Amino acid sequence: MTDKEIANLDLESEKVKNLMKEYQEVTDKYAIWRGTITEGFKKWLKGEKIYDRDKERISLYVSDKTKSDWQKFKETHEYSTISALIRDSVDYYIEQKSDILGGGLNNIDEKTISTISHALKEPLTSIKGFSQLLLENYKEDLDEEVLSTIKNIFDQSLLLENKIINILDNIKVEETEPQYDILLIEDDLATIRLLTSYFESKGYKCKGVVSGTRGLEELRGGLPKLILLDIILPDISGYEICKMIKDHKTYKSVPIYLLTAIPGSEVEKKMGETKADGFILKPFDFSDFEIVFQYLN
Repeated sequence: MTDKEIANLDLESEKVKNLMKEYQEVTDKYAIWRGTITEGFKKWLKGEKIYDRDKERISLYVSDKTKSDWQKFKETHEYSTISALIRDSVDYYIEQKSDILGGGLNNIDEKTISTISHALKEPLTSIKGFSQLLLENYKEDLDEEVLSTIKNIFDQSLLLENKIINILDNIKVEETEPQYDILLIEDDLATIRLLTSYFESKGYKCKGVVSGTRGLEELRGGLPKLILLDIILPDISGYEICKMIKDHKTYKSVPIYLLTAIPGSEVEKKMGETKADGFILKPFDFSDFEIVFQYLN
């Protein structure tokens, strides 16, 4: 077809509807997006090469053996594309696990919920971050269709992020009092031993954990009176952990003091963003901790 013929297409005609259906089956792409013919559909109508998701994208994420198994299943079960197979597989899984969204999540243990949350949010953060980066810094260099797709990816990422947060926030967790007053998230064992002994000498129990993930798991088991949080951790930045806690309706009331060797001028720049209640610099003196006793009494 020529550009003029494409521009004059009757989108309601059976012929065009059949063409759109065929295009979607062959490419697994939308022919119409928000009422407008996509650039990919136009190229396909003109006989130009279309990007093949199955061959070029799927191979980036799965092994050759898995891709081969999917391909065989696709061919023997009359699926048009591997992406269509994946969509049906996801729909089937959701249907089988629908009882989870019907309230079953409340019966899942905290470690499993933490794992689910991390598995959902980690790739989503990358997708959202990279799409935002492209939109902010390379907008003028992108093809119109590519730009529209990236905008849609970013918008859908925000919607999905909110859905994940709402689902996880609505999980009813039985709150219990922890068996300690202070949660210390610090990857240096010598520092943990030192501070644990110091606070115990003052009559307070201190629980030390060596990673951000472990710290979040401890927090879900009950609210301590205070959190001492190292910024540089082996898995998650202390800044990110602080923001996560302070943005959560259940945990935001827990006071957090950042504990770090990072220069104070740099930490101060992050105080507003992280909503931390204060910070203590390393190397510290025990007198530096006098300010936190207001939260322990």
